[in-house]
Amino acid sequence: MNIEKQISGLCKLSAYIKDYLAKDPANFNEDDENFSSVLRRSEIENSWFTLENQKIALNQWANLLTENNIKHWLSKYQVVKTPKKVGLILAGNIPLVGFHDVISVILSQHIPMIKLSSKDKRMLPFLLNKWNDFSEGNVPFEFVERLNDFDAVIATGSNNTARYLEYYFKDSLSIIRKNRTSVAVLKGDETEAELQLLAEDIFRYFGLGCRNVTRLFIPQDFLIDKIFESFLNFKDVINHNKYANNYEYNRAIYLLNAERFWDNNFVMLKEDEALFSPLSVLNFTRYNDIEEVRTFINENKQDIQAIVAKPELGFDSINFGEAQNPGLDTYADNVDTMEFLSLI
Repeated sequence: MNIEKQISGLCKLSAYIKDYLAKDPANFNEDDENFSSVLRRSEIENSWFTLENQKIALNQWANLLTENNIKHWLSKYQVVKTPKKVGLILAGNIPLVGFHDVISVILSQHIPMIKLSSKDKRMLPFLLNKWNDFSEGNVPFEFVERLNDFDAVIATGSNNTARYLEYYFKDSLSIIRKNRTSVAVLKGDETEAELQLLAEDIFRYFGLGCRNVTRLFIPQDFLIDKIFESFLNFKDVINHNKYANNYEYNRAIYLLNAERFWDNNFVMLKEDEALFSPLSVLNFTRYNDIEEVRTFINENKQDIQAIVAKPELGFDSINFGEAQNPGLDTYADNVDTMEFLSLI
C-alpha cells in the first residue's frame, strides 16, 4: 500500500465530487449519470436520504478532503508497519456517516472489513471504488455480511445494540459507540443570522444525527417566538412524509396527555429536562445562571456529542451552523479512532 497515492487519490475524489455537484445535469456524461443513479437509488431505498441531503454530505466531504487537511491530520499519528484487518459495523442514520471510519482505517494502513448499514449501502461502495481507481489500486477494502477473522472492530449502534456488541466483541480490541446527541446554549443576544445557523444544526438531515441539537438552553426572558422565526428556512421539512408522520404522532400524544408545548406547524418546542427529544420536537429549558447549564452538561457529557454556543460562554463548543461540519480530527463519542488504530 502506498499512502501518498492514497492521499492523492482522496484529493482527486474530492475534485471529482466537486465537479459532479457543479455540473448542469444537461451536460452529464455516462459516469455522471452513474453517480446520479447511485443517489437516486439511495433515496428510493431510504427516503430520509433526500437528494438534497446526500449532496450536502458529499459537498462537506469534498471540501474537507484537501491535501493540507489530510496531511495535517495524519501528522499526529504513527503509521503502522503491519496492516491488520479492522471490522467496521457502520450506522446509516445520515448519509456517509461511516465514511470517516473507513478513511481512518485505510489511511492507518489497515484493511477495513465493512459491514454496511442496510439504510446506506450505495454511495460508500461507489466512492470507495472511485478512490481506489484514483489511487492506482492502492485502497484495500472488503465488504462483508458477517465479521470473521478480524484483528479489531469499530461498531456503531443504539444503546441497546451496543450492549449486545460489547458482549459479542468482549474478547476483541474494539470501539463500541452508543447513542449521543448535541445541545445548544443561547446567551440571549444572538443575532437573527446566528439563530438561523442554529436551525441548520437542528434540522439538517431531519435531526437524525448525533450532532443534531435536540436540547436547547435559553435565558429566562428569551422569547420563544424569536426561535420559531429563525426556523422558517426549514419549514419544508413537514412536506417529507416520514417527518410529517413523526410530527403528527408526537403532537397527538402531547394533546391527549394535555402536555404543554409550543407549535409552529412543523416543529414543536417542549419545556423538558430530557436530553434526547423525539423527532420533530426540540426540548428546551430556561436558566437563571449559566453554571446550572454547565453542571447539567458535565453530568451528561457521556451522552453529548457537541455543544453549540458562543465562545464567550466558556464551553468547549462549536459555532452556530457548524454541528454537521466536523473536521477530520473530530471523532464520534470523542474517542480518538486514529490513536486506537495506531496501537492495534
